[in-house]
Amino acid sequence: MKKENTTSMMLGLDVGTSRIVAARRSGEETETNSQLNAFVNVPYAPMTEKALKREEIPFERRGAEILVHGNEAPRFADLLNVEARRPMTLGVLNSGEREGLAVVRKIVSTLVGEVPKGDTRPRIAYSVPAVPLSGGAVTEEGLTYHEATLKGLLEDMGFETRAITEGLAVIYSELEDTNYTGIGISCGGGLCNVSLAYLSMPAINFSIPKAGDFIDSSTAAVTGDLATRVRLTKEEAFHFNGNFSDKLLQAVSVYYDDMINSLIAAMKEAFSNSRRMPKLSRPIPIVLSGGTATPTGFRDRFERALTATEFPLAISEIRMAGDPLTATARGALISVLAEN
Repeated sequence: MKKENTTSMMLGLDVGTSRIVAARRSGEETETNSQLNAFVNVPYAPMTEKALKREEIPFERRGAEILVHGNEAPRFADLLNVEARRPMTLGVLNSGEREGLAVVRKIVSTLVGEVPKGDTRPRIAYSVPAVPLSGGAVTEEGLTYHEATLKGLLEDMGFETRAITEGLAVIYSELEDTNYTGIGISCGGGLCNVSLAYLSMPAINFSIPKAGDFIDSSTAAVTGDLATRVRLTKEEAFHFNGNFSDKLLQAVSVYYDDMINSLIAAMKEAFSNSRRMPKLSRPIPIVLSGGTATPTGFRDRFERALTATEFPLAISEIRMAGDPLTATARGALISVLAEN
């Protein structure tokens, strides 16, 4: 009983640009729940407030407006023909969104529930992105601010915290069978994060600023649609190896290929030039995760693109995570449980 109580006070949290996912141990099983990391303001009306309560949709009233956050935000944005507002961009807190941090806190509170008070603070591991390989809009200083701000938010909620990079969390979640040796890739909304680890020790971590949001915004630019609407259509109808008569889905296919090729080029550069590369005695696996990796055919398209290059490492297999949407949160939880 004591062990169960101890492990139930440990959580893994994937704080992603697109989605926030929490994982916790319940007996011998791992439970996860998630909410979209987005919100939208809708006009206040008593009937709207009543309907939201009846549907158990997370919201907060603010004067003449209602702030709807989480999974239903894009639907409301589409209804109002506006873009959903995003607390994060390119993997870090959105400095241009003044309500962003407060919304992140509300979403996290929705997912983790009431934090128990007492002498022993519950422990949580939260995901952070890796430094981009080639710089750009996401700087190392920005990542430091992002990590420290999330740490402060979670500690203020009552947690003892530790950070873990997204790619390494994927390795912890998915590569126990290779003793945590291999490459973990998290294809999220703002960034694609990559980690190469040997016997659970991270050797190389990096990210690239091309991921789901890049696909959505690029497609929106050439079709004239809202990025929010592109995302909804992409998640409902897109798959690889299709002959799309629909211009939007055809554009999504083009920018998916651009993202995959950019990711593989970055991996080739990082693994060819780094002096931190471990001496590997055998081929290693690649595991793919994240919401942007979920369309049918993604693994096959990635594998074809990889084999078409002179990749510097011997790869034993390329496989999908057991649950691509929760792999990072599950790996973060594993990192906390390992300390128990």
